[in-house]
Amino acid sequence: MTFSAANTIWVLLGAALVFFMQAGFAMCEAGFTRAKNTGNILMKNLMDFCIGTPLYWLLGYGIMFGAGTALFGWIDPFIMKDYSHVLPAGVPLWAFAIFQTVFCATSATIVSGAMAERTKFSAYCIYSAAISLFIYPVSGHWIWGGGWLAEMGFHDFAGSTAVHMVGGVCALIGAKILGPRVGKYGKDGKPRAILGHNLSIAALGVFILWFCWFGFNGASTVGMDSDELIGSASLVFFNTNLAAAVATLTTMIFTWLRYGKPDVSMTFNAALAGLVGITAGCDAVNPFGAALIGLACGFVIVFAVEFFDKVAKIDDPVGAISVHGVCGALGTVLTGLFATGGTTMKGVFYGGGFKFLGIQLLGVLATIAWTAAIITVVFLLIKKAIGLRAGTEDEIIGMDRSEHGLLTAYSGFAILPEEGYEAPAMPAPAAAPAPVAEAVPVAAKKAEKVPGEPVYTRVQIICRPASLESLKKAMNGIGITGMTVTNVMGYGAQKGKPEYYRGTPVEVTLLPKVQVDIVVSKVPVSEVIETARSVLYTGHIGDGKIFVQDVENVVRVRTGEEGYDALQSEDE
Repeated sequence: MTFSAANTIWVLLGAALVFFMQAGFAMCEAGFTRAKNTGNILMKNLMDFCIGTPLYWLLGYGIMFGAGTALFGWIDPFIMKDYSHVLPAGVPLWAFAIFQTVFCATSATIVSGAMAERTKFSAYCIYSAAISLFIYPVSGHWIWGGGWLAEMGFHDFAGSTAVHMVGGVCALIGAKILGPRVGKYGKDGKPRAILGHNLSIAALGVFILWFCWFGFNGASTVGMDSDELIGSASLVFFNTNLAAAVATLTTMIFTWLRYGKPDVSMTFNAALAGLVGITAGCDAVNPFGAALIGLACGFVIVFAVEFFDKVAKIDDPVGAISVHGVCGALGTVLTGLFATGGTTMKGVFYGGGFKFLGIQLLGVLATIAWTAAIITVVFLLIKKAIGLRAGTEDEIIGMDRSEHGLLTAYSGFAILPEEGYEAPAMPAPAAAPAPVAEAVPVAAKKAEKVPGEPVYTRVQIICRPASLESLKKAMNGIGITGMTVTNVMGYGAQKGKPEYYRGTPVEVTLLPKVQVDIVVSKVPVSEVIETARSVLYTGHIGDGKIFVQDVENVVRVRTGEEGYDALQSEDE
């Protein structure tokens, strides 16, 4: 066989990009879940690739691409047989093998997000191995290895069904058997929003995945040494990007209308939904078809997330079931409507009739049936043998600590004891000259109020953060020379304004507020109160409150001055 440098480099570049999708999945899943499970999420995304790689080399590749029967390839440990019947033109065996290996790892990693925050790490390793060893390879043989679906003309260019829907179905079955996270549903059965801890990381994951998807879809042409392949890859790139952008825009507008504000995490999901949806037909549809597929995925992703969360009561922290399972199936079926290819691959809207559409539906249903049946057996065996779910206490303290002994994945942001570290003794502070002739000694005693003596009053103001600057200027204007400002959380009688996270109402009982503390003596308290009210008043709920308290004494630490003198600035 004569090798083509262009084709080989193209396939290897695509393999590298698809491998880097592991980083994108890791970031998305970590960002959409809570900080106490971050290390566990990262570990699982690393290990599914490291487990899947040798197992796919051991048996998976042979099952998927062996020239066996229409249902099954062959058992070929370590890829020793002849695969010239499936190798793309000019591409060496090992280049094609690594390209297919990273696709296999992608399917396995999808399951991690839907079962996050409550799955035993040992159980995860076992079912991840099962997916890479035989679940993904068997259906992959049907679709890409010359099996019965391929013979019928089923079209799944880069894996909407073969990769993503397989992972999504496994995620659905696993999340259902596993059950929801502690506290996800109230006694009334209504879902509670469990917010992800880091949307910045989730957004980074989305951008990484979007970028790497050009390799996932584009390099599936497995060649760049002819005008036809170059044109096909160019169309694939354009359609991939267009579908993702349209889906994202659709979900942003739709959630804006549906929830009153554009939902950030759902919009992130929409970008991936559009990418998954276009993957099956990115080579077979024109840009108009790609845009319509993206539009459909943008709407469907919202309804799918809400359905699984509110109706089916299946807890999917990252939306993997909806993104990969639902939109993977949807994109494959829509290819049967919008494909503009040859006579055997024309969609309904381009004069191809319903035969091709029927084949697409059959392929989706058959793959769902195989995947659901086998992964159900795998999960139930794991549950019986070692247990699938972590204990309640382990889940509450977090998978990082219970499964890995990791106190936190964010040690720089937490107050933790440093092993073997002893804090040095602090030297006594050096005496500093006081600005007055002699510092007044402090006497801790309860002062009795004497008529005519100064009165010290603490005025505590709780207000919106946006009102702070106006309040500061107003206080300076009436002679207030000092204040203490603290960021606080709280609520009043209104119990907070309802918000939504991924379509689920968030119980916002603690709202961000600012607490301003002022101790006055010279300035009349009534003037402080009226000035604050005039600045803070809008007439709407949430303007704030003002608390007035007597203060027994005031001491300036640096000089020892007490009472009235301690409250004045040095130039007064």
